[in-house]
Amino acid sequence: MQKLKLDDLNRVSIEEFKEQEKLPVVVVLDNVRSMHNIGSVFRTGDGFAVEGVYLCGITAQPPHREIEKTALGATQSVNWKHFETTLDAVASLRADGYKIIAIEQASGSTMLNTFKPATDEKYALIFGNEVNGVSDEVMAQIDQCIEIPQFGTKHSFNIVISAGIVLWDFFAKLRL
Repeated sequence: MQKLKLDDLNRVSIEEFKEQEKLPVVVVLDNVRSMHNIGSVFRTGDGFAVEGVYLCGITAQPPHREIEKTALGATQSVNWKHFETTLDAVASLRADGYKIIAIEQASGSTMLNTFKPATDEKYALIFGNEVNGVSDEVMAQIDQCIEIPQFGTKHSFNIVISAGIVLWDFFAKLRL
């Protein structure tokens, strides 16, 4: 077995990426502090061809050197918007017909492994602040909550790990 070279990967250009069919998902970052986390979410969003990333509240915006360290150019391929508050983003997404889902540990949450996304729905997946998670005021506005099953002592994943797990799950269930 031999690793593939960059030329063998058949990567699409940014223009081709912009035109290709997208996973019907917008990632919403609710006051995420770390610019490395923000950049990594962009890169993950590019990898799964999400519709966009919404940056809310204190979440930093491109262009920024610290975001680009981990985004590696994905801020140019993935559509993004900034909202003053996450509630503003939720209202906009709801008006556009998205189902609003928090990725959080909460009473009444649905475990990710049992969640079945519908092929005719659009989803807004909200990932929260590294310390406080999805804010209480946003939790009061969601349609559903998905929880990632965990089996260790910490019962928390870094936001980027959570985004990778959830986006892979949505991609696998909707596209594979």
